[in-house]
Amino acid sequence: MAESIGSIKEKFQAATMQELPALFLQYEQDDRAGVRAVVEKGRKKLSAYEKEIARCEALKKYERKYAAYAHICGIDEVGRGPLAGPVVAGAVILPKDCNILYINDSKKLSEKKREELYEVIMEQAVAVGLGYSTPERIDEINILQATYEAMREAVSNLSQVPDLLLNDAVTIPQITIRQVPIIKGDAKSISIGAASIVAKVTRDRLMVQYDEVYPEYGFASNKGYGAQSHIEALRKYGPCPIHRRSFITHFI
Repeated sequence: MAESIGSIKEKFQAATMQELPALFLQYEQDDRAGVRAVVEKGRKKLSAYEKEIARCEALKKYERKYAAYAHICGIDEVGRGPLAGPVVAGAVILPKDCNILYINDSKKLSEKKREELYEVIMEQAVAVGLGYSTPERIDEINILQATYEAMREAVSNLSQVPDLLLNDAVTIPQITIRQVPIIKGDAKSISIGAASIVAKVTRDRLMVQYDEVYPEYGFASNKGYGAQSHIEALRKYGPCPIHRRSFITHFI
């Protein structure tokens, strides 16, 4: 009696990527349309996986270029544009043999994927550092200088001193470690991409907490950015303590 299509489907669903080729060989001669569909779906899944491996290998271009440095640190920031909340910088040193898939510019990932990757990065990274600049500090010294401060703090909070910094676009003043600024680095370097994810998840979680304290502004959903509903609340209730006064002059 022929094996049921449901049973074959379960095998494919349970198989690892390494086990799929053997299943293709086992079932590719089965003429049943349902089995052919299962095999074809498996081939597409494996193809997508192989493409992701290739994409992530390309993301290691700069890490390979500077492989002579023992500890390469990616740095990125999140939150330069919002009307409220801090700017957060992330600094991440990944292991040399890092094989984490799906790392990318945090803005290109879903919230669910960012959260999943955050846990993996925090578990596998050699070191992770975070830096913050408050709304008050942003108003005091401007967003660019506040961002630099947050980045310096992130580097100083690493448990391992890096030998090289790969930065998303900027060169950070007052740092003696060699720096390599990379335009759109969060989509070109696996280390910077990891830093962008850590910074983004950290800041988003913080804004969700602020939403509980200041529920009028919808911080859980808008994360402090200038959504129309946020601007309307700002005009109705005025600013709260985490609003950047230098950013909201057009609205109140």
